[in-house]
Amino acid sequence: MLDYDQERAALKNRIRRRGIYILPNLFTLAALFAGFYAIVQAMNLNFDQAAIAIFVAAVLDSLDGRVARLTKTQSAFGAEFDSLADMVSFGAAPALVMYEWVLRDLGKLGWIAAFIYCAGAALRLARFNTMLEVADKRWFTGIPSPAAAALVAGLVWIVDDYNVEPESVRWWAWFVTIFAGLTMVSNLKYYSFKSINLRKSVPFVAVTAFVVVLALLAYQPPLVLFGGFVAYAISGYVVSAWRLARRGRAGGAD
Repeated sequence: MLDYDQERAALKNRIRRRGIYILPNLFTLAALFAGFYAIVQAMNLNFDQAAIAIFVAAVLDSLDGRVARLTKTQSAFGAEFDSLADMVSFGAAPALVMYEWVLRDLGKLGWIAAFIYCAGAALRLARFNTMLEVADKRWFTGIPSPAAAALVAGLVWIVDDYNVEPESVRWWAWFVTIFAGLTMVSNLKYYSFKSINLRKSVPFVAVTAFVVVLALLAYQPPLVLFGGFVAYAISGYVVSAWRLARRGRAGGAD
């Protein structure tokens, strides 16, 4: 009787572990679906929905790794699946959305810009995977593909939200697409936010600032999100310039 109970308990544990093991990959699958949905909506000329879907994919992508770490279910399969999903959601989807939105009318210049972005995302993900074991966890090398995708999608969303004619910002869209693509493969350092420990106590001011950001986000999501990712994209250049200046002062002191 005891052996039977032990076998049942072991079987239940295996089933439970298998369910937890699948959990982070379900988030990855949901992010992949959001990226695919963005492409479909762009083909149907629903660009605001396409942009929102890319942001949803970014949120889901930020959760799958955390869920895997919390449940201790990291795996090589999950890492590979995450990279493939990222390529669709943050590589192909933003490039196709931007191309269908305004870049198509630019002819060769349009699809070349979209390809630069798509290739930049692929190279960024490949480099991230190869440097995963040796990279400093506090910093990303090059802007992460979800942030680059949010920058591109944010422009689409904010233009649609303010009822601006897309043709009037066509060259801005072209510039942002190339800027995001090249910044992904740059050697600029971007803060990863992985060193933030939510279990530690934080100052009251930090909680107040978080509440203010949430209120602004609820009031005007496209403006706040786009502004935030523009600031994040520029931060890599600012950090690199500050490091070069600091290095120059140190060399001059010698």
